[in-house]
Amino acid sequence: QVQLVESGGGLVQAGGSLRLSCAASGLTFRVYVVGWFRQAPGKEREFVAAINWSDDRTYYADSVKDRFTISRDNARNTAYLQMNSLKPEDTAVYSCATKRDLSDRYYYRRWEDWGQGTQVTVSS
Repeated sequence: QVQLVESGGGLVQAGGSLRLSCAASGLTFRVYVVGWFRQAPGKEREFVAAINWSDDRTYYADSVKDRFTISRDNARNTAYLQMNSLKPEDTAVYSCATKRDLSDRYYYRRWEDWGQGTQVTVSS
């Protein structure tokens, strides 16, 4: 049984930083693509970032490019999302997800397994 557990969310002032973690179990983590999505109240879940399993190539939404960094540690079965220069519009529940390949990576319905999410709140 696949389990993804996020941590690291919280309340931070605009301009601050947070580091989210996604701990995985029940799958061969090193051969899965890992992604981060977020959902703000009243809005659809949106793609934030993804990292490939074979070459660690990364992909970002335009809204977070140059501020967020996705990474992974396969030895620890953990992925990370370093978030810098946070803005109030980054406030959302952040969830990690996994899938086998990069196809349709921007569409949340194409991802296979999900964590429960962690709340990130950025105050102005």
